[in-house]
Amino acid sequence: MEKTLLANPGTTASCPARYHPQQALSTVWARKWSNSQPADLAHMGRSREDPAGMGASTTPVSALPRTSSDPVLLKAPASLGTVADSLRASNGQLQAKAPTKPPRTPSFELPDASERPPTYCELVPRVPSVQGTSPSQSCPEPEAPWWEAEEDEEEENRCFTRPQAEISFCPRDAPSCLLGPQNRPLEPQVLHTLRGLFLEHHPGSTALHLLLVDCQATGLLGVTRDQRGNMGVSSGLELLTLPHGHRLRLELLERHETLALAGALAVLGCSGPLEERAAALRGLVELALALRPGAAGDLPGLAAVMGALLMPQVSRLEHTWRQLRRSHTEAALAFEQELKPLMRALDEGAGPCDPGEVALPHVAPMVRLLEGEEVAGPLDESCERLLRTLHGARHMARDAPKFRKVAAQRLRGFRPNPELREALTTGFVRRLLWGSRGAGAPRAERFEKFQRVLGVLSQRLEPDR
Repeated sequence: MEKTLLANPGTTASCPARYHPQQALSTVWARKWSNSQPADLAHMGRSREDPAGMGASTTPVSALPRTSSDPVLLKAPASLGTVADSLRASNGQLQAKAPTKPPRTPSFELPDASERPPTYCELVPRVPSVQGTSPSQSCPEPEAPWWEAEEDEEEENRCFTRPQAEISFCPRDAPSCLLGPQNRPLEPQVLHTLRGLFLEHHPGSTALHLLLVDCQATGLLGVTRDQRGNMGVSSGLELLTLPHGHRLRLELLERHETLALAGALAVLGCSGPLEERAAALRGLVELALALRPGAAGDLPGLAAVMGALLMPQVSRLEHTWRQLRRSHTEAALAFEQELKPLMRALDEGAGPCDPGEVALPHVAPMVRLLEGEEVAGPLDESCERLLRTLHGARHMARDAPKFRKVAAQRLRGFRPNPELREALTTGFVRRLLWGSRGAGAPRAERFEKFQRVLGVLSQRLEPDR
């Protein structure tokens, strides 16, 4: 019978199929590459000369048992040449990482760019991808900084609740990367480091650093849920107008005066040539221009810088201001024609204060008024100024959510320098000017002594005639 079949190949259709080693080997490899069970991983690393592989089962592909992860089984096995080429490319070695198992539930395959239909023999199945989604979008985005976090609508629309305690947004014992645990006033090495920091950053960057720190010190950004619950309102601008905002008002007054003293020291501490002091004046003028409405919109920072430029110990330096007009004419004109009238209007309560061009409003006049300081000037003018200040404080508290949104928009995408940001905090400047021991002295005593120090420095630079 066997001889008859060999002599008549056409009669094999009605008889059992003859055993072909090549077809059996191809069938074995198709079974091994198509199976997704972990137990078959031990056979995947064997080469085609492995005797164990030659003695494997010769069951046809169509008779293989299907699992729940086998959506469709191929009707024909992969050719021996394809399997051999894949083994030759990998030298018959098992990959270090096990291939990913196909999903247990059937999934749809989206056609790729080559329009090649997927095959179940692939080691790593092609994962369906959503159209229009790039790989970078599938990765989790980095967490946004706290000043970019959006406020809950429920928090913004919350009503006034009874306050639990007075809130401070200026931590006094924060660790410093520029000052040691104990420091003396005006350490030369620290002053040299600060000078290099401010020279490395242009006025626009320094203005954003100052806006960030001012928003945190005022309680406009970075207010936690617990702090809102303790102070009874959602923003420090609202807290400033309330009786239990006394501590915050004192902190902002000290911050304003401390930054003004530090700015004056930046000019009066230049003991070198006249041009060096003129350059320091120009730097302060450019910083004030970067802080004005329409730019950074940080009016408390603008008031502190202008307070340094208008301080009597600085304004009396005639030779220095003359050198500024000669060497930096544009800065001198901007100071005289734009900044001084603007600051006068802000102090009188008549300056720009609309959210949009202003990110943080000018709070110093309202804070001084609520702390009992008298309004300077004639009686009729002082009463009108008093009414404007109270009217502005009411609008400031009402528009606190708008100011918060504007400030967050100005700071979106901004990544501050940690050292420069620390150098603009109230606690750092306090320790820099009075030392770690003198920083705890009463506020009035500290400011009086430092005003005398600035007076001595001013007289050394340009003695009276």
